[in-house]
Amino acid sequence: MAIADMQDTNPIPLNAPLVLLTGATGWLGRRIASALTTGLPEAGLFARGRFSVRALVPVGEDVSHLREQGLDIVRGDIRDMRSVRAFVAGAEGAVLIHMAGIIHPKTVAQFEAINTQGTINLVTAAQKAGVRRAVVMSSNSPMGCNPHPDHRFTEESPYNPSAGYGRSKMLMEKALRAESAAGGPMEIVIVRAPWFYGPNQPPRQTLFFKMVKDGRFPIVGSGRNRRSMGYTDNLAQGILLAAAHERAAGEIFWLADETPYTMNEIVEVVGKVLREDFGMTVKPNQFHLPVIVGDIATIVDVTLQYAGIYLQQIHVLSEMNKTIACDITKAKNVLGYTPKIALREGMRLSIDWCLKNGQKI
Repeated sequence: MAIADMQDTNPIPLNAPLVLLTGATGWLGRRIASALTTGLPEAGLFARGRFSVRALVPVGEDVSHLREQGLDIVRGDIRDMRSVRAFVAGAEGAVLIHMAGIIHPKTVAQFEAINTQGTINLVTAAQKAGVRRAVVMSSNSPMGCNPHPDHRFTEESPYNPSAGYGRSKMLMEKALRAESAAGGPMEIVIVRAPWFYGPNQPPRQTLFFKMVKDGRFPIVGSGRNRRSMGYTDNLAQGILLAAAHERAAGEIFWLADETPYTMNEIVEVVGKVLREDFGMTVKPNQFHLPVIVGDIATIVDVTLQYAGIYLQQIHVLSEMNKTIACDITKAKNVLGYTPKIALREGMRLSIDWCLKNGQKI
């Protein structure tokens, strides 16, 4: 069995009898599952699926779409070692793609319990089971925010997390990097993704579209701060290359769209797509807040999280005036990563998916 490149030619050997996947019911994880089983030809990700995939899914989550794609489902939690051992049993030579994690928790303690310790549990068990390679999803959050709008994070940028999520991913990365440095038998690859968008999106992203449509999305400061974003199928391409490419072993890669976008550009493009492609009435955005609002939200967010309290709205507002942007040169040069879909087309596909799946904008 082999993973081919994004055009199904010039095969990149994977030689894995099985792909283990966590987070398969999540926003990006569902696209990975589709790429591996039914293919995502519209994004150049395989004309057909060809892999045996086993997914670890929490009890209570709907897996009907995964069963339809032929995935083998194991119910469990990465915080529970019995679940993890059952998931990796008999997986010698497999590749693990670990997408599961928590971004907006009920309590701050869940960050490290799931993102840090849960990942350590999984990697430890996978290594004992003889899994050949683990590709682990991280984030931009361990790096914090760029010092100015023209700065780009690289794989060598220092850690500087500001709150619980970033700290949990930093601790996770440090544990994985130490394991790689120790020369264990399992290859570990870390991939970092920024704010992403695309099909299967959760209601919070649909709310973003609605706020833009209603002219109520908050531009904090000038709006010239830049954000790297990743269309989900672009990210899926990079993740599968990281799973397959020989030179990826032991490395870290930033994955995103080709270039960062200003907040003004993001809001303008979404409004234009809603208006021009879907015939919606889009009100002019007049919700502008001074930059100090974002700075105050950052102080409040950090203070609350230090006390063990997480408020999603405050955390999101705290990032609205920040530049969070990365350089994808390494992924392009080493993996051959070529993000095919940019902001306007990606937003059109995202909005189209919402409307076809009952998410009202």
